Amino acid sequence: MLYTRTGDNGTSGLFGTAERLSKDSPVYDVLGALDEINSLLGYCRGCALKTIYKDVDIAVELVNVQQCLFIMQAEIAGAKKTITQNHIEELEHAISTIEALIEDPKAFIIPGATELSGLFDFARAVCRRVERVLVGSQNNVEISGSMRAYINRLSSLLYVLARYTATQQETKELSPLY
Repeated sequence: MLYTRTGDNGTSGLFGTAERLSKDSPVYDVLGALDEINSLLGYCRGCALKTIYKDVDIAVELVNVQQCLFIMQAEIAGAKKTITQNHIEELEHAISTIEALIEDPKAFIIPGATELSGLFDFARAVCRRVERVLVGSQNNVEISGSMRAYINRLSSLLYVLARYTATQQETKELSPLY
C-alpha cells in the first residue's frame, strides 16, 4: 500500500524514530529539495540516453550522483549513511575530466543552446537552490561538511555537462552581451 494515512494530519516521521514532525519542518525542506534535484537529474539522464556521447558516459555519471543524493537523504533522515571524501573526489574527477573536453569552461553562457544543455543549466540552478536550503537549515538539521561540499561540486558538474553536451552537438553557445 502506497498510502498510510499517518501524514494526513500534516506530520511525518524520520528513520529510526517514532517522533512525528510537522511537514513544514526544515528537515523536510532539505529532504524535498534533494528529492527535487534527484528527480530532475533522472529526467536529464533519460534525455542523455537518447544520444551517444564520446568520451563521457553521462548516464553513468548521473546515476552515481543520484546514488549520492539518496545517501544524503538517508543521512539527514537519520540512517547510518554518509557522504564521504571519496564521493567528493569522484565528483571532482568527473568535473576535471569533462572540463578538459570543453572550450572556455569558465565563461558565462546563456542557457538553451540545445535541449539537454538547457536542461543541465536548469538542473544547475535548482542545485544552487538546494545548496541554499541545505546551508539555511544548518541550525535545525545536521548537515555535514561533506554534504555541503558535495552539493557545491554538483553544480559545477552540471555546468560542465551543459557545456559538454552543447559542444558534442556542435552547437555554438551564446555569451551574454551585457
